Amino acid sequence: MKARRYNNPVGVSRFTGLLLISPFIVGFLLFTLYPFICSFALGLTDYDGIHAPEFIGADNFRKMSADDRFIKAVKVTLKYALILVPLKLVVSLMTALLLNAEIKGMGVYRTIFYIPSILGANLSVVIMWQYLFTANGLVDQFLEMIGLSPVSWYGSPNNALFILVLLRLWEFGSTMLIFLTALRDIPTEQYEAARVDGCGFWRGFLHITLPQLRGVMFINLVLQTISALQEFNAPYMITGGGPLRSTYTVGMLIYDEMFTYHNAGYANAVSWVLFVMIAVVVGVMHLVSRGERK
Repeated sequence: MKARRYNNPVGVSRFTGLLLISPFIVGFLLFTLYPFICSFALGLTDYDGIHAPEFIGADNFRKMSADDRFIKAVKVTLKYALILVPLKLVVSLMTALLLNAEIKGMGVYRTIFYIPSILGANLSVVIMWQYLFTANGLVDQFLEMIGLSPVSWYGSPNNALFILVLLRLWEFGSTMLIFLTALRDIPTEQYEAARVDGCGFWRGFLHITLPQLRGVMFINLVLQTISALQEFNAPYMITGGGPLRSTYTVGMLIYDEMFTYHNAGYANAVSWVLFVMIAVVVGVMHLVSRGERK
């Protein structure tokens, strides 16, 4: 049987599709792949950003094992991610459950809860956050009103990290929106049938809602973990990495090595270690949750 041949009435070339996506291809090659390769190459050199790079092999990577600043930054980054990510997922899911109700004006409430994610850690938000937790700030004033003693927020390592976690926890809108979209896709008939059988809210949540949110839960877990491990803006602008480097993340170490100490080779090497660390963490999460998501 002969294959049917189709005429090309508009004279479209076979290379038209390639031509249409060429801006993306060029952009990817120039602004993603090329810097990616150059970063790894510079990680194998001694380079200050001014003089010609000098190849030193894996010395930058060996240097990290004896660098207390790097080890401390990795510990802080992992601790920050382990605290923030589970809290953010729980708060986002609980808020999404509340906003999934069919109530008049619910669209306004959803918009209000999403606004913090739009603002992000910009300068105005940072100034507000710093003022809230300064000595005699609004938070300390509130504690005094309810009979508690003021807290040294910026003088204690644990309290300083708590401020950063609270700031990012406040920006849960995007995660909440993903959960909310998934919740609205669950057929209401399943909940109605469960209520007929005497199933309450929590049993319905455990046996109907959570099983159907496994895929979305994994997506949010991966996205928030990657974001937390790359954290830079909040500690840089609010605490400066202090006190005692208790909020000094790997992202801040990369920035300091690159722009403060002009050690571009070491900064790129640390960047690659961070990339591998993120890849390993995400890979482990994928392997652990693969069976649960089927």
